[in-house]
Amino acid sequence: MIDYRTYFNGKKITLMGLGLLGRGVGDAAFLAECGADLIVTDMKSQKELASSLEKLTQYKNICYTLGEHKLEDFRDRDLIIKGPKVPLDSPYIAEAKKNKIPVTMSTALFTKLAEIPVIGVTGTRGKTTVATMIHAILKEAGDDAILAGNIAGVSTLALLSKVSGDSVAVLELDSWQLQGFADEKISPEISVFTTFYDDHLDYYGNRDRYLADKAAVFLCQEDDDTLVVGSQVAPIIKEKYRSKICSHVVVAKDLPKSWKLAIPGEHNRYNASLAAAAAREFGVDDEIIQRALQKFPGVPGRLELVAEKNGIKIYNDTTSTTPEATIAGLRALDRGNKNVILIMGGYDKGLTMNALLEEIKVRTKSLILLAGTGTDQIKSQLPNIAIYRNIEDVVKAAVHEAKSGDTILFSPAFASFGMFKNEYDRGEQFITAIHAL
Repeated sequence: MIDYRTYFNGKKITLMGLGLLGRGVGDAAFLAECGADLIVTDMKSQKELASSLEKLTQYKNICYTLGEHKLEDFRDRDLIIKGPKVPLDSPYIAEAKKNKIPVTMSTALFTKLAEIPVIGVTGTRGKTTVATMIHAILKEAGDDAILAGNIAGVSTLALLSKVSGDSVAVLELDSWQLQGFADEKISPEISVFTTFYDDHLDYYGNRDRYLADKAAVFLCQEDDDTLVVGSQVAPIIKEKYRSKICSHVVVAKDLPKSWKLAIPGEHNRYNASLAAAAAREFGVDDEIIQRALQKFPGVPGRLELVAEKNGIKIYNDTTSTTPEATIAGLRALDRGNKNVILIMGGYDKGLTMNALLEEIKVRTKSLILLAGTGTDQIKSQLPNIAIYRNIEDVVKAAVHEAKSGDTILFSPAFASFGMFKNEYDRGEQFITAIHAL
């Protein structure tokens, strides 16, 4: 591993994006502790970032530019570390590149400095579950496995202090983090691509730009590396990138029918098949893989059973921010008798909801909507459906509607902006409202 303390000590670094999820805070604290001359800049105000800033008060080598970005923070620096969702045409990143200042992202920088084997997982849906499954398998096998990347509250960069010569990193990688991999011209040794659907079109404008960022997970692989793909995404990748793939490609096969999972849904068997394929490529035996997968408890916020009241099962699926994710949740829980009460709605990302609306007709007992710009786009197709502006009223309405044997599914199908800080805050508020009943 590269001596990260020496690497960062005395470097003039601009960290673009502090945020509220904890990753930016962890990055800032780690860089400050390593002796960096740090500027933290974020479009959110000091008031909005109060909870994050409070955790950094001890560091005197951090300067802040909040509520705006300034071009001068992107000049005369040694390194720019940008956060997710920085616009593709950002004038500040353009200014850094004009001044020949390297631009990277924290997870890619971790990968570059750690110099350990990396299994990287991306995809529109399933990447968190697959990455967590792979991590569980490697731990079951006795490996020193590190789970990081797009994990709430975890600074990947700060995990450099946990790395040993025997470590292996399992990284969940969203499309924005993969921009950093493209900047560094690196890809994981084992890459997993789960699924690809339209998403984040409010940011990218079209699916080709979105796919281009995702493709960084394999475009810099070498011929002794491996790309594991799911059956859904395999034809999309082959059509678009066949001539640019240098690595060995493995299309994940279905799990043996005798392997029973603790978590519901065919989509989770699909996820498990990808995790199993990646683990095999890392050299783990099927006996260990099966044992780990069969006791895998699931991931919070993903078809998470949070309560059972009076015979009514209640699931938190807050991380479902696309129609495909909510469809998967409905199919996993519907028993064929339309016993699901679905709570959905939120911020519009420019996605088509037609398939989900059809699924709702055949799989739900009733529908309850949370307010938001996305809800506004579909409400004309859902006449006489009540729209609520706070989570407490939504929960009360769902519980009032439900009877013993029914299932309440909170699976929004939209992003969380507006009413909530983020999708995790949305899920926590839902759980709090359930337990308050």
